[in-house]
Amino acid sequence: MSVALMALAAALITPSPAQAADSPVVRTDAGWVRGETTAEGRQFLGIPYAQPPVGALRWKEPRPVRPWHGVRDAGDFGNKCVQNASWDPGYERPSHTEDCLDLNVYAPEGAARRAVMVWFHGGGLTQGAGQDVVADTFARQTGTVVVTVNYRLGAMGFLATSGLDGEVRDGVSGNFGMLDQQAALRWVRSNIGRFGGDPGRVTIAGESAGGRSVCTQLASPTARGLFRAGIIQSGAYEDCGGRTHETALAQGAAFAEKLGCADLACLRAKPAAEILAAQNGFDWAPVVGGAFLPRQPKEAFAQGAAAGVPVMNGANQDEGRLFAFARFDGSGAPLTADQYPTVMREDYGEEALRRYPLSSYPSPTIAYATALGDQLFACPALRLDAALAGRGEVYAYEFADRTSPPFASLRNLGTDFDFGATHVNEVQYLFKHFGLRTPLNAEQRTLSRQLVQYWGSFIRDGVPRAAGQPAMPAGPAGTVLALRTASAGGNVLSATVHGEHLCNLWDDESVTQTG
Repeated sequence: MSVALMALAAALITPSPAQAADSPVVRTDAGWVRGETTAEGRQFLGIPYAQPPVGALRWKEPRPVRPWHGVRDAGDFGNKCVQNASWDPGYERPSHTEDCLDLNVYAPEGAARRAVMVWFHGGGLTQGAGQDVVADTFARQTGTVVVTVNYRLGAMGFLATSGLDGEVRDGVSGNFGMLDQQAALRWVRSNIGRFGGDPGRVTIAGESAGGRSVCTQLASPTARGLFRAGIIQSGAYEDCGGRTHETALAQGAAFAEKLGCADLACLRAKPAAEILAAQNGFDWAPVVGGAFLPRQPKEAFAQGAAAGVPVMNGANQDEGRLFAFARFDGSGAPLTADQYPTVMREDYGEEALRRYPLSSYPSPTIAYATALGDQLFACPALRLDAALAGRGEVYAYEFADRTSPPFASLRNLGTDFDFGATHVNEVQYLFKHFGLRTPLNAEQRTLSRQLVQYWGSFIRDGVPRAAGQPAMPAGPAGTVLALRTASAGGNVLSATVHGEHLCNLWDDESVTQTG
């Protein structure tokens, strides 16, 4: 096609200025995309933000996406990154597709330059996809633009090896999934204005591994300037810590040996299915020591990282119940009273057994779950509040709706186990989790609206507020906003969460290391 004809074609499909904010056809740096207009606004699904990391680009930093001709359809989600099947809806089969570096945009109608939330999904850095939350209703209700992101997972995203031919800055490999997230943020900075978003008002957010991703990006020098605020939901586990470079290289060597490979060329020649089959049993997490993450996040925060960046951070009251159920009741072997002392001593030590007496809990599994949740999530979240205090405003919450219905993956199991306010349960109060509507009662729907208001206010203005509700506290560290239904006391400020979760026990590093 001649240059003149190409210009004419572009003119014919270019929305007028008056139409641009509401058009389902938008021009990105790489080309035009055609989304869809729904009752909630506009949505653009499966937009590539980087080249597919396949062939010679496997285990390399993400490369800018190549331009395309014509108008690309953005009506369906892209591929999920390489991962095993799971119990989550839509994950019944594994994915062996490496062409997965896509994102999704949900934009209300109207011409305003709206604040933007970029969502990193959870899944332990081995599972999940941007499509896990459908944020169209949230975007409309909050008046924000929401972007959800796919990033490389497991071995594909976090394998550390030596001899990468200089493809990774400073020679420290193993952070490919995190670098994907930064590539998505650069795409947002360059393109989101055309979708009605304000590139100067970007909040990064995520739950579980997505929250840990936010914590990691807050500590990363190479992420500076890509966002102005962060939301960490149940993501402070392990104090957001990464693997040392030495540990990551040792794990990478063991992984390569498992596949019978002596070099990276051999690994790149392996089918994705073989890589996936071999990755179980390894720790896939960010790597400390290079330009991306020079020091552990808690050390970085102590030295001034994330200065001036407001953060909303919290955990759920009963985080551990999901994990304890999966280990015991869900596997057909509920923890018994006779087993409880032995398991507690082995996992957490004698003092923890004394502090969590079985007589105080309705079942051995819930007793164990309480210790697990306190140690792994609740107390690290409070420590993160303290670590970030003074660097910027830190707004603290605890999701405490113990009447909340189990999220979809658990509802499908048909169990009567009491999950309470367990891990992941707050997500369905904000978004359509897995694209599904959660069966909330009237009180829970009210709480859901309040959560949406708190989150939306923080994304727009940097301060979480909800109509007629107490403001989320920005300090002192240890004071949180407990989020619960009206009949359970409503949303109230609490200064007792540190004691309720026995954090004086879990903040003792000698106990934590023993456990």
